[in-house]
Amino acid sequence: MSYASAQALVADDLATVEQLMLKKIGSNYAPLAEVLTTLVHSGGKRVRPTLSLLAARFYPPAKHRRLISLAAAVESLHTATLVHDDVIDGALLRRGQSTLNAQWTPASTITAGDYFFARAAALAAETEHPRVIQLFADTLGVIVDGELRQAFTARDWSQPKEAYFDRIYGKTAALFEVATRTAAVLGAAPDEAEEALRAYGYHLGMAFQIVDDILDFVADENTLGKPAGSDLRSGIITLPVFFYIQQPERRDELVALVDGQRQGEDVVAEVVGLIRASEAIAEARVEAVRFVDHAIADLSLFPFSPHRSALEDIARYVVERDF
Repeated sequence: MSYASAQALVADDLATVEQLMLKKIGSNYAPLAEVLTTLVHSGGKRVRPTLSLLAARFYPPAKHRRLISLAAAVESLHTATLVHDDVIDGALLRRGQSTLNAQWTPASTITAGDYFFARAAALAAETEHPRVIQLFADTLGVIVDGELRQAFTARDWSQPKEAYFDRIYGKTAALFEVATRTAAVLGAAPDEAEEALRAYGYHLGMAFQIVDDILDFVADENTLGKPAGSDLRSGIITLPVFFYIQQPERRDELVALVDGQRQGEDVVAEVVGLIRASEAIAEARVEAVRFVDHAIADLSLFPFSPHRSALEDIARYVVERDF
């Protein structure tokens, strides 16, 4: 089963989720409403709401509309983080399209992201489930923590691998985790099942971000939709970089290039080429596969079914994708 066929199992619900997100934009200020509508329509692969909708098939909630609100809240929270990320990273392109950050001032873009955070919170409240709302609030705190860790550890070339894992948990895995866990909570799943779906989301999210960081070096820029080596430009140490600089002479060479007096695209291209040609890419991929294997194992608690197979196939897709 491909990702598309796995997602097809919940296609009708995904369409309803997008309709709800558009309905809840709720701004009477035309420029903001127009931008938010564009952001919803450019929503990418919808991985996170797909996970919520599939996870909920094990223990369907009594009121299906609450599940739609949950999935819409998950995707709205993701969209808000992307808007803020683009400001933090100074990104002008995402998915091959001009970012809001390229069109508005940073202050205005941050404010638009804040509005989307507010919409996500309102959608989470529509689940009418106090624990779901609390988990969303907790996750937002984890996401902010991850962003701050990333900002304050930039160019710390001696940081341990665990620091990277802590960062990507906040940056990505926490949202995957809450997407699957809250689906279980909403359906009143037993504690063991809730924990299994939480762990699946966590392991899948960790693998997803590791693969994103690999693609930052190996993917074609036109396919990736942004310049290669984007994180490295900001001194962010991702897993391929970590593995590459474990040899002291490589670390010295990379630091001299990234922090030296030479600047510009040629320097970035040189560093990207060095890492791309090294064994660091394969070593990072091994870590991603390890997380995916854990994610698939987390689902062993549940009986075989089309939605369990779909979640397993999405996990495999995460490490096989090229964008």
